[in-house]
Amino acid sequence: MRPTAIAMPSHFADDAPDVSWVIDHSDNAVVVCDEAARITWINQGFTRMLGYTLEEAAGRRPSDFLAGPHTDPETVEWVRGQLNTQQGYRTELLVYAKNGVPLWISAVVNPVYDPDRNVRYLLGVYTDITHSKLHEELHRKVLGAIIREQPLQDVMTLVCREVEKVMPEAVASVIGLDDYGRLRPLAAPSLPDQIAAIIDGELAGPMVGACGSAAWSGQPVECSDIERDPRWQAYNAPFLALGIRACWSNPVKGHDGRVLGTFALYYWENRAPDEFHQRVVDVCLHLCALAIERDRARARMHQLSFFDTLTGLPNRALFNSKVEQMLLGAARRDSAVALLFIDIDRFKIVNDTQGHSAGDTLLRELAKRLGGELREGDVVARLAGDEFVLAVPDRSAEEAANLADRLMARVAEPVIAGRMMLTPQASIGVAMFPADGWDVDSLVRHADIAMYRAKSEGGARIVFYSLEMNQAMQERLALENALREAVRSGQLRLHYQPQVVLDDDARLHGVEALLRWRHPEIGEISPATFVPMAEECGLIDELGRWTLEEACTQMADWRRRGVPVPRVSVNLSAINFEQQDLPAFIGNVLGKCGLSPDELMVEVTESVMLAQKSEVLANIDAIHRMGVHLSIDDFGTGYSSLSHLHRLPISELKLDMSFVRDLEHSESARALTTSILRIGESLSLKVVAEGVENAAQRAVLASLDCDLLQGYYVSRPLSPHSLERWISLQPPPAA
Repeated sequence: MRPTAIAMPSHFADDAPDVSWVIDHSDNAVVVCDEAARITWINQGFTRMLGYTLEEAAGRRPSDFLAGPHTDPETVEWVRGQLNTQQGYRTELLVYAKNGVPLWISAVVNPVYDPDRNVRYLLGVYTDITHSKLHEELHRKVLGAIIREQPLQDVMTLVCREVEKVMPEAVASVIGLDDYGRLRPLAAPSLPDQIAAIIDGELAGPMVGACGSAAWSGQPVECSDIERDPRWQAYNAPFLALGIRACWSNPVKGHDGRVLGTFALYYWENRAPDEFHQRVVDVCLHLCALAIERDRARARMHQLSFFDTLTGLPNRALFNSKVEQMLLGAARRDSAVALLFIDIDRFKIVNDTQGHSAGDTLLRELAKRLGGELREGDVVARLAGDEFVLAVPDRSAEEAANLADRLMARVAEPVIAGRMMLTPQASIGVAMFPADGWDVDSLVRHADIAMYRAKSEGGARIVFYSLEMNQAMQERLALENALREAVRSGQLRLHYQPQVVLDDDARLHGVEALLRWRHPEIGEISPATFVPMAEECGLIDELGRWTLEEACTQMADWRRRGVPVPRVSVNLSAINFEQQDLPAFIGNVLGKCGLSPDELMVEVTESVMLAQKSEVLANIDAIHRMGVHLSIDDFGTGYSSLSHLHRLPISELKLDMSFVRDLEHSESARALTTSILRIGESLSLKVVAEGVENAAQRAVLASLDCDLLQGYYVSRPLSPHSLERWISLQPPPAA
């Protein structure tokens, strides 16, 4: 700090005691100099603090022999210049005692005047402020380095050097402890590099020197004689060769008490630390912990910013950055780059049936397999969900195809996830630089389009991008936007397909609400096209709710007008059942429409019914307790578990049309249909046969004692008006 001038009293009281005797007992160093700043008298405190006797100091200027290698020369010059001001001053300065030990002093110097107001003496009082000043300097310099985000090794080196300035009798080191309990040297500027190499990677333990033992135990370890200390037996030789005889190591602990590393002092003689060393080390431990935790937090932020937390692979941001450089290099070399977009087929089923933990296990294993197939310079990343992307430089289309084949084979190797042995499959889309794009975004988008084509062709295949695919994708995106507009503008409508009792085809059991979309330009668009699209673009929940509300509104209208429709069935998606407010929504719709719960049947797929998600199971139970009937749609085609079926709150099974279609010609279809009908019978569940198209199929179902029919044999899906007309034309029920 810059010295400042102060005033000084000119005399002592008349009744003052023997001043020199009193001053000799002061802890401060007191010095009297003549007008030329040469020492004429010192107290015993000066000798105790700085080591010099009056004989050694007399006639010398304090600035001439107390300054040392780290004393600020500007402050020394300023002090000398104060002789001409005839005023007192105060300053802080790093000086050196006779034995070479540096210490910070606060110096207050005042002139003593003779009767003629001429300066006769200079009276100086020096106070040892080493501890507080070291604390201040360390904090200022280390915190400044941390704020400037200097590397951790540089910050730790700064700590060591600042400590060694005031402790020439010691050498400092900082060692980190990694997540695996291994020692990682961070700084030891006064020790040779081979010392760090000896301990780097050593597992902390009770016999691994002072630092290894301190890191292992979490307690300070003092070794006053490393030559004989058993903890040093395997490590002392290189230290003894340097002349190091003792060591004192303290664990550096984080805010949660976890050991982050060690701070150690090495001594050139057999000794223990003194009180001053302990005070200094306390300051250093705090600063080291702060710096290490800040560095780990920064590394964690970097990890979160650029790496996927589940698999450890680069994320999209880091992938894009690396591939941009890859493309620049490939352009200079006039070489190709292959970009492969990989999506796991039917991954959602794993999450739905085995839980997200099993899905995470599968993703981690697949990430490891994909990474194992790469060579130096290749980049693999996880984009989102079950999507992975690879960029491989200097590969032709043929080489990219061979790589994709190997990846397909690696992915398909069995893996245990949850309670099942899975054999995953993947769809891979490939785009080539520069033929299919000059930038990362274009290549990823085109590879994604090719992957989507592979999915649409059944999955488990490799497809290379083409311009025709891009056109088809643009058309699909336009259709997605049109669907969003259709939901907003009322282009959607419902048709209703009758379900009748098999032993009396005229008796209506209920109707199923089926979604229809007439595009103003394209015309009718099949549900097989737009319903899966709604699932992919996030509209399926809105469509399901619209369908349920519209069907209940229509049902209420039929009730008011006396149209005899017993109940309406509405198919809801898995996404609908994951929404916590679904039971409340259904209750509100029924209340608004004035319907009783038993007039509504909610159809769900087997995978939804058997899902392990707590919110899905809670919704199913809540809907059942409301009195709304539940039906399993397309029964027999999914992942049924008979051990679960009897516990599910369902009242109906819907036999999938794929069984009905083959009834006339396939013994297997008849056997499976018989089994499903007997399951329904034993559990007191109604069974609805879907897709009945002719009398022969009806006859087989009748012979098997099926309950209910639905299909073109009974009626096509009808508009509300047409359904009313169909009902009016049916003969009255048999007496």
